[in-house]
Amino acid sequence: MDFSHPITILLYIITCVFVAAVLYKRKSRIHPNYPPGPWPFPIIGNIHILNFKRPHVTIQKLAKKYGSVFSIEIGCQKMVVLCGCETVRDALVNHAEEFSERPTIPSFENLTKGYGVALSNGHSWKAMKQFTISTLRDFGVGKNIIEEKINYESDWLVKMIGSFKGKPFDNTMILNTAVANIIVSILIGQRFEYDDPKLQRLMTLVMDSVRMLGSPSVFMYNAFPSLMSWFPGGFKTVQEKIDEFHSFIRETLTSRKNHLDVNDQRNLIDRFLVKQKEEKPNPELYFHDNNLTVLVTDLFATGTETTSATLRWGLLLMMKYPQIQKNVQTEIEKVIGEAEPLMLHRKQMPYTDAVIHEIQRFANIVPTNGPRMTTQDVTFKGFFLPKGTYIMPLLSSVLQDKEYFERPDEFYPQHFLDSDGNLVSNEAFLPFSAGKRGCVGENLAKMELFLFFTRLLQNFTFQAPPGAKLDLRAAVGLSVNPEKHKICAIARN
Repeated sequence: MDFSHPITILLYIITCVFVAAVLYKRKSRIHPNYPPGPWPFPIIGNIHILNFKRPHVTIQKLAKKYGSVFSIEIGCQKMVVLCGCETVRDALVNHAEEFSERPTIPSFENLTKGYGVALSNGHSWKAMKQFTISTLRDFGVGKNIIEEKINYESDWLVKMIGSFKGKPFDNTMILNTAVANIIVSILIGQRFEYDDPKLQRLMTLVMDSVRMLGSPSVFMYNAFPSLMSWFPGGFKTVQEKIDEFHSFIRETLTSRKNHLDVNDQRNLIDRFLVKQKEEKPNPELYFHDNNLTVLVTDLFATGTETTSATLRWGLLLMMKYPQIQKNVQTEIEKVIGEAEPLMLHRKQMPYTDAVIHEIQRFANIVPTNGPRMTTQDVTFKGFFLPKGTYIMPLLSSVLQDKEYFERPDEFYPQHFLDSDGNLVSNEAFLPFSAGKRGCVGENLAKMELFLFFTRLLQNFTFQAPPGAKLDLRAAVGLSVNPEKHKICAIARN
């Protein structure tokens, strides 16, 4: 064989790569009954077939070939993907304990160090989860006190939007601020004015971080952390922004500690600091400042970004489908009139409730769901998943499951209505995920969505600016926001 000839050299390289891939595939096979998946290349795995900006789209398509349980590799990270309502619900609900941990993701591990509630594990996670749920409940979530706070904030939101007098404006920061003020009132016991520079800065830090955490550069960092850590920008920029956010929280902690009154606990931070004083010394302390810093970050980010993104999608969809908007307003007039919307009205407003459900389904805010990890060896759907397997319960495949939704790719409120116009439940409606890792702020988010949405449509009709073309494409980010756009809010009174 003439190794000096270019074609011979090329054939030799192709052969070597093929042999290496075969050997790698055999070596990477964890178990004979491990889920099948696309052929991975050495080092890069299946990265070459993914859409970096919207990986869930590519992954969801793979289910058509490999079934509802299959494997992929991102770099050297092996993952098992769960697709479709029946499979995802079976895993997260019926096998909740086995699928209850979080895997280590380089970017989030560097940001949280395993603290907080969203991405922690073990006893620390259980302590933070129990504390968060009980504290949210004690400070009014699901009760009239939070309903009053949301309606008070709605007054300011209506006033703020009304100040544009029907002219085009970007509603991103306005809606973010309104929603943020609810969770902030629970976290630190205060609200901010809409033009407050401190809140504006905090919101910018969160929005930029969420957007960048879903970017191709951070995707590559998670796949090759050692290599990508040498490059400027990308994850390093996210780290800087989160560090700045953490600095604000630590300053707040210091202030609260100096004025702490155990007999007058006004917010979550006060409650945590009291628990910190009460915690008996032991090798595993949970109520320490690092856990509190990340916990507040978790709750602020998740309690603001996803709900405000859903509201932005809701208003955009109302502009896109004016007849649906008019139907909602008709029901508001019939049930509420000019009175203040209350949660007790929701049961009397099946159409509005169905529209909000469909906004959440269509918006698909967290398409890949929070990743899970198996806590033990599991045989699931006939496949063997060893302890520590990275699991991706693909939420977009649930919210778009054709077995449960007649028109999964369209905005169609009838998905949640029967022939008599009554609200109906749907097993595939899992916007807050499910199981032990379901969203701890689900009840708060449901209240915010109903009260803010009905108040806005009670007071305004939303239209696109003259000549503007409405775009329902999603922007790139960890959570799915609509692309930047402007709206016109025409006063109804």
